[in-house]
Amino acid sequence: MKRHRYQWVIGGLVLLVAFMVGLAVYQTQRRPKSLTTVNDDLIRVHYRQWQREYLSGQQQKFVLTRGAEHPQALSESQGYGMLITVLAAKHGMPTRQTFDQLVAYYLAHRVSPTNPLMAWRQKQVGQRMHSTPAEMTSATDGDLDIAYALILADDQWGSIGSVDYKGLAQQLIRAIKQYEINPVTQLPRVGNWATTPATQHLVRPSDLMTAYFRRFARYMQDGEWTQVALNSQTVLQKLSQQRSSGLMPDFTQVSGDHLTIRPVHARQVASPYDNQYGFNACRVPWRVAYDYQLSRSPVSRDVTAKMLAFFARQSRITAVYTLTGRPVETYPNQAFSAPVAYAAQVMGHQRLVTRYAPSLKRVGASNAYYPATLQMLLLLQSGELAHD
Repeated sequence: MKRHRYQWVIGGLVLLVAFMVGLAVYQTQRRPKSLTTVNDDLIRVHYRQWQREYLSGQQQKFVLTRGAEHPQALSESQGYGMLITVLAAKHGMPTRQTFDQLVAYYLAHRVSPTNPLMAWRQKQVGQRMHSTPAEMTSATDGDLDIAYALILADDQWGSIGSVDYKGLAQQLIRAIKQYEINPVTQLPRVGNWATTPATQHLVRPSDLMTAYFRRFARYMQDGEWTQVALNSQTVLQKLSQQRSSGLMPDFTQVSGDHLTIRPVHARQVASPYDNQYGFNACRVPWRVAYDYQLSRSPVSRDVTAKMLAFFARQSRITAVYTLTGRPVETYPNQAFSAPVAYAAQVMGHQRLVTRYAPSLKRVGASNAYYPATLQMLLLLQSGELAHD
């Protein structure tokens, strides 16, 4: 049947309108409305308060993990501080000098002049921060965050100023690969010290930062990091499938080419929560959702969705769970709820967003380093979602 020209025009307009409506619905589902309230002004208020309470030092700055009367710093906290500071710059805050001061502290507390991994802990002795010989070993999670923050700084400011972010990042990534990646499993060890028969197979699931490994592969033009990313995804998938809750332990053991998983027991590594969803594993929803945000990996999607389904069934989120989903503690903690709130935003899980995202925006919601710092970091990453 022959159609008149105006009929083709009208038909085209109908299709265009349908496409625009569909796109609007998609964007609404992809980005929950509550994200639009994470604006630069709110982030500035949070950042200034976090900076006042937790940043210490003059020419070399570090993140306080204890009160000022007994200053203590960790490579973990240094990584968080560097991530927070460079992400704050993306929201219009003049933070480059502060970032460089954090870099200066990292450089002053490396394991050795020839090993750029950061010593895992420092305490104040006299007027300076000092690591004992036992503390002059690394913690892989801190090194990974420091390396990624240096890459983000290179993206943000370039590496032609007084600090060569790219050179430092590449140097650190090479050291992570040499000292902190298990050559058999191609998975991150818990630190450079984990090389004995009793420790070499230990894996901290929250260290399986697939998004970082993908970026390292591109940044270093090194395909071996792609294998680290793939193996990390395999282990996350296996751990997710072990329990209906989808929860993972603070530590597990992974060995062999086939990535065989064996459990650990309480106090085997660091705490009574070693074999539970504790203060390390609480970061897993954030780490895996971040990979899904950047890569749209179906593995990261499914692992995140299963954990969110568990938390959606809970009346509230408390600190520490058994892997079957039984609450171990009765008190709430932002270190557990903030990663869920962020993951819910990434996945568009509106029920959890409505319930927990407001706590990310509440100034003064936490009064301890770990939950307050995770809240600050995840508020910034939520802000990135709002600007996507």
